[in-house]
Amino acid sequence: MSLSIVKSVLPGGVIEIAPRGEIDVDTAYEVREAIAEVLTKGRPGRIELNMRLVTFIDSVGISAMVAGFQTAEVSGVRLVVTEPSRFVHRQLWVTGLLGLFGAPEPYYAGAPAPEVLPGA
Repeated sequence: MSLSIVKSVLPGGVIEIAPRGEIDVDTAYEVREAIAEVLTKGRPGRIELNMRLVTFIDSVGISAMVAGFQTAEVSGVRLVVTEPSRFVHRQLWVTGLLGLFGAPEPYYAGAPAPEVLPGA
């Protein structure tokens, strides 16, 4: 399976990078490049790596995420993972990196959307 990446601008100057597919030795560079491209175009308030549609990630993919985190941090931009698939969540937990990326809860299809409190 290949990898596709969609970039979106969210409210508050947040950039969302949403990979879809497998992040492995053959595709990990695409994640690094997507993060670097966002940072060369400006300094967003935050970068959200939405991992909901990632079906597989290996150690090279995890390394690409860490490299992206470090590149963003050097630029003064916070990079967090949002909606990790259960597989991605497990890989981040096993490697001890879940906290580095904001300790996101895993995405469950069909789960109700989290309630947003006024003023939050």
